[in-house]
Amino acid sequence: MKPALRILAPGLMTTLQDLGRPGHQRLGIPVSGALDAVSLRAANLLVGNPPGAGALEIVYQGPAFVVEAESVRVAFAGGSAPIDVLADETAPAGQRSPGLQSLLLSRGQVLRIGALSASAVGYLAVEGGFDVPAALGSQSTFARAALGGFAGRALRAGDLLPLRQAQAEPREERMLPSLEVAPPRRFRVVFGPQDDYFSAAGKRTLQEGVFTVSPASDRMGMRLEGPALEHAKGYNIVSDGIAPGSIQVPGNGLPIVLLADRQTTGGYPKIATVISADLPALGRLAPGAKVAFEAVGVEAAEAAHRQLRADIDAIAQRIVGVRAAIDEAKLLRANLVSGMVDAHDWRPDGY
Repeated sequence: MKPALRILAPGLMTTLQDLGRPGHQRLGIPVSGALDAVSLRAANLLVGNPPGAGALEIVYQGPAFVVEAESVRVAFAGGSAPIDVLADETAPAGQRSPGLQSLLLSRGQVLRIGALSASAVGYLAVEGGFDVPAALGSQSTFARAALGGFAGRALRAGDLLPLRQAQAEPREERMLPSLEVAPPRRFRVVFGPQDDYFSAAGKRTLQEGVFTVSPASDRMGMRLEGPALEHAKGYNIVSDGIAPGSIQVPGNGLPIVLLADRQTTGGYPKIATVISADLPALGRLAPGAKVAFEAVGVEAAEAAHRQLRADIDAIAQRIVGVRAAIDEAKLLRANLVSGMVDAHDWRPDGY
């Protein structure tokens, strides 16, 4: 039988994502990809994959699955979540495992990931990756068009998610001491391209107001509730291209920050764009989170992007090996007394 993970519980919204499918927007096909590309890369590096390999993006509530392979190595990065390893499907409880650390699972074992905190999203990578065909060069799921990923949709109970490797490589486990997922105090934006469609008061409101992430948000766009942004020249434009992080403002004045599954063109004016360095942190926010913005120049945005790239490159250097933990139960069962030596017979040379 082909090696796979059999899904027992799919979680709230678990999809296969990588770094997306750029190069097809002229055809109306969104880029998609991970909401938090930093955590995706970290999870992949922990299991020895290329940083942009496809992994499971877990939103709010994690999945549970059974290993149907000889063995598989996994790692979770992103929001904090309880991660439990159960001996089999019938086990009532299991052993708690830390995140940001690779973990070796054997056939029949169950991995269960609970509710996420600190970040709304996390990523589960498997060594060798998932044996799912790429669509237009990417494994990312664009569920609105049933494109890519596993059957073009979020996981369901009973799915068999195929693995590329039937057995994990023999090596020590790896861990990442920490990964910063806290949001910044203010998300940085560059004004434009249609900031002239907004009054001076509207632009002040963007920088001075505090907004709340709406429950109506999804992978396409983060809808914000709060003070309305005042238009100056109406709220319809000739549709033009949408960049990641564009802040589109429809007639009600409430901003929508466009994310991974954003449409390729849009006809509402865009007051500003969240800089690329802050997009991973934005993608981690859950409904109810507070959001504030500050305007920066293009040079500052470019410098922040270079710093983010340096931070991402440093992740691999910070990963360390993990020595196997001592099995205390086995240690206590061992006959240690017979191994003792009489102090009178001990000599400095050890014999």
